[in-house]
Amino acid sequence: MDTTDASPDASAAPRSRWEAVQPWLTLACRVGLAAVLVFAAVSKFPPALSVQAVEAYDLFPVEIARLIGYTLPLFELALAALLLVGLATRYVGAVGALLMVVFIAGIVSAMARGLNIDCGCFGGGGQVAPGETTYGLSIARDIAFAAMGAFIAVWPRSPFALDRAIGLFR
Repeated sequence: MDTTDASPDASAAPRSRWEAVQPWLTLACRVGLAAVLVFAAVSKFPPALSVQAVEAYDLFPVEIARLIGYTLPLFELALAALLLVGLATRYVGAVGALLMVVFIAGIVSAMARGLNIDCGCFGGGGQVAPGETTYGLSIARDIAFAAMGAFIAVWPRSPFALDRAIGLFR
């Protein structure tokens, strides 16, 4: 005699506390990372501010720095929109985490080369007085945001996501 319950309601119920909590944690990470990306993108307008911030890192030729400065806010907005609607969640989370790692590398590079710049993460950017750099805080913040993106990439299943509606990550 089979004692397993084959009813649909039993199979839909979470089997552990983690299975019950994880989708809501992913949703919180989606919304949180999206909010950060929207705030970062909006604070970079007008685009001249973003270009100034990228140029301050002194990593790229002027033309490339301008391209990055103009397109980065748009890229951040696109990632935020995808996170908010929950479309391609796993991939967008991974790209968001990778973007934060790139930001961290840029900050570490500026710090290692002795540049005194504002990271430009949330507007501004450019030269600052030697005592006004906040590299450690910026790196710690971006590590936390990268962790949110990684969490989303590893556990993409969440409520209120288009991924669910189209049959991904149920």
